[in-house]
Amino acid sequence: MKQIFLLEDDLSLINGLSFAVKKQGYEMVVARTTLEADTLWADGKYDLVILDVSLPDGSGFDFCKKIRQTSKVPVMFLTAADEETDIIMGLDIGGDDYITKPFKLAVFLSRINALLRRSENFSDAFTELNSNDINIQLLKGEVYKKGKLIDLTASEYKLLRFFMENPGKILSPEQILGRLWDCNDSYIDNNSLTVYIRRLRTKIEDDAGKPKRIVTVRGMGYKWNIMD
Repeated sequence: MKQIFLLEDDLSLINGLSFAVKKQGYEMVVARTTLEADTLWADGKYDLVILDVSLPDGSGFDFCKKIRQTSKVPVMFLTAADEETDIIMGLDIGGDDYITKPFKLAVFLSRINALLRRSENFSDAFTELNSNDINIQLLKGEVYKKGKLIDLTASEYKLLRFFMENPGKILSPEQILGRLWDCNDSYIDNNSLTVYIRRLRTKIEDDAGKPKRIVTVRGMGYKWNIMD
């Protein structure tokens, strides 16, 4: 049974989400403070983490940073903090999804199902991809640039893999979001894609301000450019 870790202090929301998640066949472990979360995180192994941002004794952002020091587990923010700067921060520090309150339960369940499917989809019939000095070890879920290991989140990994599996092909934002989330595009904030692309470029490009691997095709989308 998949285990979902929830860090949330709203008891009524906890009860509702726990009931809905269990109906999906998942087990939910709940912490209401960051202190409690530290203990539960150290003692368990989880398939998905859901974090509120504003907590009685700290911030979900800080807890996400702590997680990313040791784990690539998918992280979803579920919070009333809906400012663009908050969303960008959540994604930049390693979050894989960001849902603002209030939200529709069906959308929430679709997104956690997509994150869990995505985290299982790292293995492949092929063992690696190579292009533009970037190497993806598919069975390990590891990425190297010029032989040096790059630290990517699950979303960044899947985005890079999608580009490298389609070299030279223009990919529309709709195609990319559909591959990233595996659910209805209407659930997705298209502005998030710009954040993902920018964040990935900072890790794989020699100069993120002048990208040569992931290039923008104005009015059409993006493509993995084969460098000379």
